[in-house]
Amino acid sequence: MGLSFSASDLAQVRFAVSPMWEVAPSFRLLRSGAAHPVHRAWADQVRPRLTAAGLDRGWLAELIPPTGYVPDFLNPAPAGPAPAPRTEWRAIRAASADRVRRDLDHLARHQGRLGPRLRMLHAEPEARLAKLTDELESYWEVVLAPYWARIGPVLEADILHRARTTAEHGAGRLLDDLHTSLSWESDGLRMARRKHPLVRATAGAGLLLIPSVFTGPDLRTRTTPPDPPQIAYPARGTGTLWQRRRTAGAEALTAVLGRSRTLLLTELESPASTTQLAHRTGLSPAGVSQQLTALRDAGLVSAHRAGRSVLYARTTAAETLLRAASP
Repeated sequence: MGLSFSASDLAQVRFAVSPMWEVAPSFRLLRSGAAHPVHRAWADQVRPRLTAAGLDRGWLAELIPPTGYVPDFLNPAPAGPAPAPRTEWRAIRAASADRVRRDLDHLARHQGRLGPRLRMLHAEPEARLAKLTDELESYWEVVLAPYWARIGPVLEADILHRARTTAEHGAGRLLDDLHTSLSWESDGLRMARRKHPLVRATAGAGLLLIPSVFTGPDLRTRTTPPDPPQIAYPARGTGTLWQRRRTAGAEALTAVLGRSRTLLLTELESPASTTQLAHRTGLSPAGVSQQLTALRDAGLVSAHRAGRSVLYARTTAAETLLRAASP
């Protein structure tokens, strides 16, 4: 038995980019200490910041086990194609007490018990969800936001590819090509190696497909009616995510941005603090700060608090600018 599709269900198949769907798999990767073949450079940068902020031993450490079930209320169905993180945090904060308790009971059956924070969450969901979402916001700022200018375009490019496949070959080809464990048959979607069958009787209408760079080679699913079933799958292009970008044409930007600002943009291949940038470029900390302010005002740099320091990162606009300047 598989997930059956009526004409109405097929009409409601859609994609979304969801920051929250990147939280659990990225957190697991960081806590595992593994030297991941794709994400190693990112993990080496982020792990010390995660530890310094205490995010490796807080709410998420109890809520996201090393393997297995992650509570469904952490992944609310995205209301649109690309909800902002704050929108998803609001949806988590608004989760019903019954939903939270059911998910935590399910987690306890998988893990054997709940940690002290989750026991408090079970007892007082409305009061404790705010604490959890505060930690999610901190996690976003430290771990994902500084890198989203790279992550986001990979996810969006995957969706564009899938949309073209659908336009040229239909929804059946889209679902059949999405993952090796999925197959489209005349009466619906089959998922191999799934412990519990994904069936329409226990899922909402339609289907929500979510590309992910951290989910790994396997699929992740969420089925909580009346929401549509959600499937997070590995995005195309993830293997090139952290490859160093060519900046050979950056000299062309110097005439427009100036030498110091162009130098800082090229140095922000990875997010860095003012002190780190001053050390690497030879500019004074005050000079770096002044130039970063100008770049931020122009929408080319974003700032993200990580503990006591602030990390600066290139925005999507800056990435596009550097690519356009390269020969």
